[in-house]
Amino acid sequence: MANIRDLKKDINYVLGDIIEAVYIVDAANNKPDSKEGAKIIDSAIETFDDLIAKVNLRSVENRSAHLKGVRQELEKKGKDLIDKLNKLS
Repeated sequence: MANIRDLKKDINYVLGDIIEAVYIVDAANNKPDSKEGAKIIDSAIETFDDLIAKVNLRSVENRSAHLKGVRQELEKKGKDLIDKLNKLS
């Protein structure tokens, strides 16, 4: 089950890094509590909760394919959040 553990770590690291980057961009722009940054952070937290729930879902027919789908969803949503972050700066 190391694959599941690695996937959970990847979800945590990717979304955690995005949240940290929002704080860095806000600090660099002298906007410590920007509304746009808060929206990105809220979206990252919502994505984290959603993806972890999907990883923990055991009642799927093909668990391997399901986990690959979760990893692809992480990549897509992570890229979308990074694009929003780039527009913030």
